[in-house]
Formats: sequence, C-alpha cells, structure tokens
Amino acid sequence: MPPRIRTLRLAAAALTAGACVLAAAPPATAAAPHGFRPGAPGGGDPYFPAEGNGGYDVGHYDLSLDYAPAADTLAATAVISARATQDLSRFDLDLKQLTVKSVTVNGRKAKYTRKGQELAITPAKGLHRGKKFTVKVVYGGTPKPIERPDIGKFGWIKTPDGAYVVSEPDGASTWFPSNDHPQDKATYTYKVTVPKGTQVLSNGEPGGTTTKGGKSTFVWNERTPMASYLAMLAIGKFQVKKGKTASGVPVITAVAPNRADELTTIHDDTIKAIDWEEKVFGKYPFQSTGGIRVGVDVEFSLETQSRPIYGFEPDQGVIVHELAHQWFGDSVSVKRWKDIWLNEGFATYAEWLWDEQHGGRTAKQTFDLLYNEPTTWPYYADLWTARQAGNPGADEMFTLTAYYRGGMTLQALRGRIGDKAFFALLKQWTKLHRNGNVTTKDFIALAEKVSHKQLDGLFHAWLYTKSKPTTW
Repeated sequence: MPPRIRTLRLAAAALTAGACVLAAAPPATAAAPHGFRPGAPGGGDPYFPAEGNGGYDVGHYDLSLDYAPAADTLAATAVISARATQDLSRFDLDLKQLTVKSVTVNGRKAKYTRKGQELAITPAKGLHRGKKFTVKVVYGGTPKPIERPDIGKFGWIKTPDGAYVVSEPDGASTWFPSNDHPQDKATYTYKVTVPKGTQVLSNGEPGGTTTKGGKSTFVWNERTPMASYLAMLAIGKFQVKKGKTASGVPVITAVAPNRADELTTIHDDTIKAIDWEEKVFGKYPFQSTGGIRVGVDVEFSLETQSRPIYGFEPDQGVIVHELAHQWFGDSVSVKRWKDIWLNEGFATYAEWLWDEQHGGRTAKQTFDLLYNEPTTWPYYADLWTARQAGNPGADEMFTLTAYYRGGMTLQALRGRIGDKAFFALLKQWTKLHRNGNVTTKDFIALAEKVSHKQLDGLFHAWLYTKSKPTTW
C-alpha cells in the first residue's frame, strides 16, 4: 500500500479522511524566447493538482545527502537528468520545504523562485524539445514530516538514532526536488553520508560504503524505473540478513536492534511470499527484495520499491500484501490517484489468495463474510454507502473501500470469468504493463480481451456505485 494503514484484515479499524496540498506556480521571471513556453506547474491529477509538472520527463535522480541525526539537519544536492517534452522557457520541480541555495541547468546558473511547493526554474537558455538537460539543486535544512488524518505522519520521520522515509502519496517533495507524481518514473542513485557507526538502507542494490573523517557514505542504486513516492531511506543501526529466493532474487532484510527477534521471521516470510507470488503473478519485477523493520511502532507499513518498510511487527499476511505491491503499484503503477484500488484491491486480494492456497479460508469465503455483514457492522458504510472504490476521493484514498471493495471486485470478476482466465489475466497484466502506468479502463479492456466477455456492468457495479451490488 501507501504509507500503509496496518494491513487491513477483517478486524481493521475505520479510517478517516485527509487533505491534499495545493500550490500555485509563480509567474515567469523573463520573457520567453519565441516558441518557448513554461511547463505546466502540475501534472493534471485532479486529486493532487499541484503534484507533478509538465514539459519534461525525468530519467534519473542522483541524490547526495549529508544527514546529521543529532541535529536533524540535511545538506543535500540533487542532480536530475531529464528530457524536455516541449520547448521550455521555464519548468517547475516539486519541493514543499527546505531551503534552496543554488540552481544550475546544464552547468549554468539559473533563476528560480519559490511559492508553495513549486520551485520554478528559468534556465539561462531555453530548452529544446527532445533534448536532454541536467538540473543541479543545492539545498538543505531540517526535513519535516507532513500528515493526513487517514494515515498520520509520513515523509521524513525522525527516530532516536536516525530517520526513515515513507512518502506515499505526496511526501517525496518534502525531502528532495522532484516531479512528484507516479506517472514520471525514473532511476535513482543515493549517496548518503552519516556519522560513522550509523547505517543506511534504501531501494535497489548497495553500491559500496566508504568511511573518512568520522563519517560514512553509503551508495544505493535503484536501476529499475520507480515512482517518486516509493523512494525510501532508513538511517540508523540495523541487524542485516541476506539470502536468495528460489528463483535467485537477492534478499536483504534489516531490523532495528530493538526488533532483533523479528529478523529471521521477516526474512524467511519474505522469501516464502516472493516464491509464491512469482508463481501467481509472474516474474518478480525488480533486481532485489527484502524488508526493513524500523525501531519505532507506527500504524502503517509501505511497499517502498524492492524493500518494504514495516512500521509494526508484520505477520505473513502483511508481508504478502506489501510484496504483492511490487507487482501491483510499484511495477504496474497508476496514471491517476483515483485508480488507487488497482494498488490496494490487488494487494488485499493477494492476502486472500495466500490464505486460500495455504490452508485458510478461500477468497470466496472471505468475500461472503464481507458481503453478508449486517448493517450494524461498524464499517458497513465504508463498503456500501460512503464512497466509490474506483474513485474514492482525494481525502479518502486509504479507507477500507479501495482495499476491501477493491478485493471483492476481483473475486466477483474471478467468479464471472473462471479461474483459468482470471489467473491468466493477472500474469498478462503484470507482464504487459511492467514498469508502466495504467488506468482502470486498461484493466477492464484486458479482462474483456482475455475472457471474451463483456464486463462493463460488473465493474460499474463494484467500482462506480456506493451501494451493495445485487447483480453483476
């Protein structure tokens, strides 16, 4: 999931709403060259109008971060490699906080202004469509978390010996300048400098560690394109265990010292989950996997790419859920946040499938339990009267609706098209859209193609009405 509400099992608590952050772009600082124009200050997502930006596509983020845990201060440089998708006179990056010290574009000093979360940059020369360019932003300060009522604090979270970062849905721009929307995926290099004796873990694969003058610098590389909200750091002291899955995927699992008794279970359960999920969903989409258990307890975990962060002791279902997101959400990502059920409904259904195939109740039995809950059930409204699973609203993305009603949509689909077509559909979906972005319409189209059935009525009933479907 996103910064996750403790995996939503049948006894999950009701979740409340949050608010999205809006910002306006600053005015142009100079007349644009003929034919050049500013990039859009938002990515066009109605849930988060200020998130993301237009006019360019990021290819790679190279983030150099010097973090002092005792002072809780960050001195950072972001080098962003991008390609212009129009003739650009000016473009924006998302950066909600921290102080910008300098900006260069292609090695030349650039003008910049700040308003809200928008860092508007005017290069010395216009950027031609199709051309690659490099932006260097030197910045720093004390990174602060932000908060939504449905999930609490997220972003850069201070811990007694360091920090950890979980950024879904819009927290990446609290700690590095970015095109902060899932539709602009990029690769990442992290070079994180911390006091000697402190460790750093992140997405992807380790690139080496050097120590000099009382400080250590850890390098991590995520070479598979990744949405900005999945970028992750864990800074502190950890116990680490390494291994491999049955198919040879490297596994790196880490836990804080006060969670040492959880290390072996999380590590082994991760391998079990990946081995099973590869059989059901297809080839694992990244170059390594694992998990990180932080030393402070919070009521969510997050499917940070390749290596989820767990904010509480995860059982096998939680691990299955977060690792299912590596296929559904991380590799196959939404184009717009309103389709969040494509992340959460699929990961929830993965839990139900795990139970079904490992001696527990079947997915149909779980569906029936939820469907037959009485109107006095505390969470009845979340499923049947409060909102649409296929468009829950910006303030209610992480309520039960996207999770449970999303999962029930898949069970209803399975019942309609049969197991053979359903499980073939899951593998085709993850293969066809690997490292891409999708919509609900894309899924419906593929489901109809695979099953040779007309399914508009089923998806409308389950995703775009608030009432309990009686026929589908």
